[in-house]
Amino acid sequence: MSLLAKRDIEYAQSGSVTIAFQVTGEGAPLVWVPGFISHVDMNWESPFYRHGLERVSRFARVATFDKRGTGLSDRSVDFGSLEERMDDIRAVMDAAGFARCVLCGFSEGGPLSILFAATYPERVEKLVVYGSYARLAWAPDYSIGRPDEAAAAFASGVQAQWGTGNVLRRFAQHAPDADSELRVMSRLERYTATPEMAARIMRHNQLIDVREALPLVSAPSLVIHAAQDPVLSVAHGRYLAERLPNCQRYVELEGDFHVSWRDEHHDLIVDPIEEFVTGQVTRPGDSAERFLTTILFTDIVDSTARAQALGDAAWRSLLDAHDVAATEEVARFRGRLVKFTGDGILVCFDGPARAVRCAQSLVARTRALGLEIRAGVHTGECEARGEDLAGIAVHVAARIMLFAQPHEVITTRTVKDLVDGSGLIFQDRGLQSFKGVRNEIQVFATTV
Repeated sequence: MSLLAKRDIEYAQSGSVTIAFQVTGEGAPLVWVPGFISHVDMNWESPFYRHGLERVSRFARVATFDKRGTGLSDRSVDFGSLEERMDDIRAVMDAAGFARCVLCGFSEGGPLSILFAATYPERVEKLVVYGSYARLAWAPDYSIGRPDEAAAAFASGVQAQWGTGNVLRRFAQHAPDADSELRVMSRLERYTATPEMAARIMRHNQLIDVREALPLVSAPSLVIHAAQDPVLSVAHGRYLAERLPNCQRYVELEGDFHVSWRDEHHDLIVDPIEEFVTGQVTRPGDSAERFLTTILFTDIVDSTARAQALGDAAWRSLLDAHDVAATEEVARFRGRLVKFTGDGILVCFDGPARAVRCAQSLVARTRALGLEIRAGVHTGECEARGEDLAGIAVHVAARIMLFAQPHEVITTRTVKDLVDGSGLIFQDRGLQSFKGVRNEIQVFATTV
C-alpha cells in the first residue's frame, strides 16, 4: 500500500508551459495518456479512475498527467497542437526519469500516443491503446467516422451543459445511482476545464487524423476496445488493430462501457495490459490482505433535488461544509476515511461502537447545516485493494444505508451484538432482503 500512498503532484516544464504529473507504483516505466480531460489529484477520488490506476501501479511505475489547458496543468494556454502535446509527454518522461516507457493512450489519448510512438520510436518500448481511434470524422474512405454536423452539435451541447455533470456521464457507464453520478461528474467537469475549453477540445478532436502514422509505429502494440462501447464504435478499435504493423494482440471486451464505475470492468481492461507488460496477471485478490473491520457508509438524501433548488454556487458551498464535517468527525472517532463516494463517505473503523457514534455525530452535525444524511454500519471481513476496500461487508453496509430514513443510522445485528453494553440504543427493524445479498439481514436503527 505504501507504493500508492505517495501521490505527490509534480510539475514538468514543456517550453513555457507547466504540466502537472504524478508518479505511482514500481515496475516498468509506463506513461498513462488520459482522455480529453483529467485531474491528477481528483482522479483518486473518482470511482471510474481510481481502481484502474491502482491496478496498473501494482506492476508498473506509472506517470500520468493533465494535458495543457486542463486539470492542474497550465490553464492559461490553449489545448495545443498534437506536436505541442507530444512535447508535453517528453517533458513528463524526462521529469519522471523515463528514458523509454510503455505508452498507454486512453480514448483521446490514443491518437496522441500513436503519433508519439511513430515519431519517437526510441522512447516507446510498447504501445497500448484503449477505447480509441485513428480518426473521428467521417470521410469517403472512413465510413465509420462521425459526420461533422453531429460533431458540431455535440460540441455546442458540451459548452452549454459543462459543469452540470451531464457531459461526462455520457462517457462513463454503470454508475450506482443518479445522485452520486451527477455530483461526481459535475465536480470533475468544473475542476478539469472551462466550458469553452471543453468544447474547443471536442471540436479539435474531430480534426485529428493519425492514419498515416499507423504503419510507422514499430513498437509492439496492444489494442483493447469494448464490443458495445457506447461512445466510440468498436469498429475504431478493429481498424487500429488491423493497421498497426506490430499489433501483437487485439482484445475485444464483452462490455457496454467506455469508462465504467465498476471495478470488474477496470479489471477486464487492466488484465491484458498487465499480461502485455509483465507476462502474467496478478489481480489484487490473488494475494489480498483480508481483515475484520467495521464499515460506515453515508450519503446525502435527495442531493440532486437540493442542488437544483439551491443553485450551483450555494450547493458547492454546502458540500464543502459537509466534507469538512465528515473529515473532522471521522478523525475524532479514529476512523479511516477511505474515500468520498460522490455525495457521501466510506469509512472503516477498528471498533463498531466508534463507527456508530461517528455516524450519529455526523448526522447531527450535518443536520445543523441543513442537510439530511443517512448511514449504514456493518462489521465483517474486507479485502484491501490499495487504499480502497472491497468485499461483502462493504456491499452490505452500502445496501443497508439505502434502507435508512433521513437522519437515521441503520446497523446489522452483527454490529448491535458487538456493542452490547456500550449504552447505544437500537430499534429492531426486522429481517430485510437487500439486492445482491443472498440471505435476509436483521437490521436495527439508531436515531439522533
